[in-house]
Amino acid sequence: MSETFDKLKAVLAQKKTLTNDEVEKMVAEHGEMTDEEKIELEAQKLEAEKANKSEEVTLDDYLAALKVLDSAEEGSEDYKQAEAKVEKYEAGG
Repeated sequence: MSETFDKLKAVLAQKKTLTNDEVEKMVAEHGEMTDEEKIELEAQKLEAEKANKSEEVTLDDYLAALKVLDSAEEGSEDYKQAEAKVEKYEAGG
């Protein structure tokens, strides 16, 4: 694998996102990637974006989770999942 590919993968792993400007800058500094590397990087970038979206907790999710906390048995799987959503939302996620 090229140095450019390895560095971009590291940035993506750290930030969970990657802009075209970051890719262009890295290519300018460290050279072109192969077509296979470009495809692999794009696939990883899409997976990271998908994961980021699925991790977001909306206000509706938060309110529903609060209802579950009120009605579910403490320690149950539903309770734990709801508690995680509430904590994530309250932490700004």
